[in-house]
Formats: sequence, C-alpha cells, structure tokens
Amino acid sequence: MQRSNSRRAIQMGDQIMQVLASLLIQEVEDPTLALVTITGVRLNRDFSIAEVLYTHLRGRTAEPEITKALYHAKGFLRSRLSKELNLRGIPDLRFQWDTFLEDMVYDAPPETDS
Repeated sequence: MQRSNSRRAIQMGDQIMQVLASLLIQEVEDPTLALVTITGVRLNRDFSIAEVLYTHLRGRTAEPEITKALYHAKGFLRSRLSKELNLRGIPDLRFQWDTFLEDMVYDAPPETDS
C-alpha cells in the first residue's frame, strides 16, 4: 500500500481514528473488542484503503481473536463512518496490530553508561 503523507490524509486519518475509537467504546457490543485501542490510521494515496492500527490490554496473544472480531464488525464500522464523516467514499478498513511499543520501547537495547 502506497501511503499518503499529505496533510489531508493525516487529517482524515485522525478523524477516522476518533470516530472508530468512539464507536468501539459506545456502540460495538462485542465483548472481544472491549479495551481495544485504536492507535492510528494510515490512508493510501487515493484514500480507498485505511490501515487501522490497534493494540489491546491483553497483549499480542489476543491478536488473532481481536482481528477476527474487528473484521466481523467492519461493515457496521464502515456504515457508521459514512454517517459521521461526509466523504464521497468510505475507505476499506484493514486492521493491523500496532507493534510500535514492542519495537521501540520494550525491545530496545538497554542503555549503557558511557
């Protein structure tokens, strides 16, 4: 996926992230999706695909179950996005576990005293 780094893509990604986060808290009734945190949304160049990054309190062991539940709720989330945001087309949602904390914080080599 060719990501867009334009200001419009970043703003739209932030709007999508806020709406998805509030939908997961207020309207989605699947207990599997409780405590899912949407950490970011990246759009491709033509805004047809939104890569939704997420984490969960239970950690990486819950990833397959949560990903399955997110894809199950995908239609509902897209229809609610279309009502909340005035867009010509709602991007296809693709869910991916966010590994930023794992890569940058927890797996970081220990600092040495120099």
